[in-house]
Amino acid sequence: MTWDDDATGDDRRGSRSRPSGREILLQVAGYLGLVTAVVVLVVGAVVAVTVWGVASKPGGFAAPSASGRGAPLPPVSASSTDDGAEASARAEGADDPNAVTGSEVAPLVEPEPEAESAPVVEGDWLSTVSDATGIPARALAAYALAHVAIAAEEPQCGVDWTTIAAIGAVESGHGSHGDSVLEASGLVRPKILGPALDGDGVAAIHDTDGGALDGDATWDRAVGPMQFIPSTWEQWGADANGDGVADPSQIDDAAYAAARYLCASGPMTSPEGWRGAVFSYNHLESYVDKVAGIANGYADALG
Repeated sequence: MTWDDDATGDDRRGSRSRPSGREILLQVAGYLGLVTAVVVLVVGAVVAVTVWGVASKPGGFAAPSASGRGAPLPPVSASSTDDGAEASARAEGADDPNAVTGSEVAPLVEPEPEAESAPVVEGDWLSTVSDATGIPARALAAYALAHVAIAAEEPQCGVDWTTIAAIGAVESGHGSHGDSVLEASGLVRPKILGPALDGDGVAAIHDTDGGALDGDATWDRAVGPMQFIPSTWEQWGADANGDGVADPSQIDDAAYAAARYLCASGPMTSPEGWRGAVFSYNHLESYVDKVAGIANGYADALG
């Protein structure tokens, strides 16, 4: 059918025939097919991105918010510096009327002030938490005391023993990497040394300490249970056990230095702050995710 040249616009619109039911069904089917295709494309894209995200970041889409939840301050008590045998001898002398007192053989002198007692982790807590988490008691004591010390020194930081312990677990298995053993003294023997930082798949860091800590006078190596490189230890190393030496292979010193280093990034009381601090320890998001998972596992083990 052709249009009448003399017909008005209204006449032409009125001359169209209504679509048949079949045509309506075909149109609806076309729309449904288009919508279905779009949905399939969107779902496919989401699945592809998810697979890629999990492969490239173990925590997947949840990883950016994964962080340590924290744990309460471990209970500690003051250790006694008084020698039990000496105290007993003094008591016996005081009861003996024939005993010679110090005033009879030497002039009286002012007693020296007692040294401040060092805190010790309460034994029941240490035993319970070590059994629940699998962290060796000697290592756990170091992490707990580092938590106590840093909480007093930098209360705004918020780092806790679970985070320090998780880093110790990742870096050296709490001082048990390879053939190394964590001794009762807190020393790890033999020393745990990372690979030479010679630029071959790792950062290139030329020797900064003449090999004093890592035995390598050409390249730096990470040292000890918390894996400090010598230049970082020079800035953050600490003598936590009071023996007069800041030693990255001594777990009390190393754990406390790690806490100080983490706090230098700012408060760790938010997920973002926590992740930023742990990222500063090792610049890999996968590393941060791994530490978060282990730290939260320790917290979960306590119920």
